[in-house]
Amino acid sequence: MEQYSLNEVVELAVQIERNGYAFYNGALKRNDLEKREVDLITELRDQEMHHEKIFLHLRDDQDVMLLGMSQDWELVGYYMKSIVDSRLFNSPDAAIKLAADAGTFHDILKYAISFEKETLLFFYSIYDNITNDKSRVIIHQIINEEISHVVRLTDFYSKEM
Repeated sequence: MEQYSLNEVVELAVQIERNGYAFYNGALKRNDLEKREVDLITELRDQEMHHEKIFLHLRDDQDVMLLGMSQDWELVGYYMKSIVDSRLFNSPDAAIKLAADAGTFHDILKYAISFEKETLLFFYSIYDNITNDKSRVIIHQIINEEISHVVRLTDFYSKEM
């Protein structure tokens, strides 16, 4: 089974954020959303772009080297591959199609919650297996923002029911 290098993990994180952006941006093209729904989706989309910029910065050779790998990196690489292989949005096109094909805003929320949870698993794996304190602080901040996404989406979802 193939594993990922540290640089590939950072690139996957960038791609995950791009796919999230594509999903939220695709959802915003729908004309069946209320203003409060548009506001939520717009905020989440913009945060995905912010996270992408953070990871693009980390992708610089010097910063990637600062991440530092745990001694269990081989096993972690395999685990991350399994997360990526099973994720809901495998490409920006798939994310856009899913947003467009969602029957209702309720469905959009379900997809978004699943995506954000998958993203959290991936980022927790990175966080738990890097050794550089600066990088851990950055990843932890992103994890907290992703948690806030899940909480907001879940709260919105429960109010929709």
